[in-house]
Amino acid sequence: MGLPVPDVIAPAPLSVKRLSMRGYNQAWVIARPFARRLGVPSDASLLTRTIDTAQQSLDLDARRRNVAAAFTVTRDVRAKHVGVVDDVMTSGATLDALARTLKIAGTRRVTNFVALRTPKD
Repeated sequence: MGLPVPDVIAPAPLSVKRLSMRGYNQAWVIARPFARRLGVPSDASLLTRTIDTAQQSLDLDARRRNVAAAFTVTRDVRAKHVGVVDDVMTSGATLDALARTLKIAGTRRVTNFVALRTPKD
């Protein structure tokens, strides 16, 4: 028996500033074909980053505090299973904050998918 397939796939969102600097969201580039392969919808605007956070030089506790309130859910996700896609997981703080935000909004289940995982210290 395989894992349950999410109802929708959403990329980890970038801040407006970071998105305009980069020109694209790399998590969305991964999420879109992944969702298509699973046969489920993908939604790049389901989650938004309302606070621009820099994580690179922070320890785990600081990272968690930094992103704790950085995200919002833009649609009704009550009783849904949401898959969140991110390109790289370092400490897991961003994915944890996204999952918490989705759970507060009523999501039944959150599954995180990452393309790469940095080594633990």
